Amino acid sequence: MAGTDPPREHRPSGRALYAISVAAKLAGTGQQNIRLYETKGLLTPARTAGGTRQYSEDDITVLLRIGELLEQGLNLAGVAKVLELEAANVKLHRALKRARSRPQD
Repeated sequence: MAGTDPPREHRPSGRALYAISVAAKLAGTGQQNIRLYETKGLLTPARTAGGTRQYSEDDITVLLRIGELLEQGLNLAGVAKVLELEAANVKLHRALKRARSRPQD
């Protein structure tokens, strides 16, 4: 998701439950890292009316995946590309499943 807007798949689809401090603890990372990931377009948390970040279970999953990829030696640009490709792969699998479920003429 580097240099462009993040794919919609990386927006939280679940209910936002966690403050940044809790999200950081659950993901095993620092709050500054989470802010950096947001700046780089890797993550887009929900916001309260006052602008406070709120993280969902989906966001925690993304944070854990980012951590895995960083541990494997990728830089943030590489992480962004992997997340982008994984999201595209999910979309393709869904489209294939829909196409296979249609009646054949």
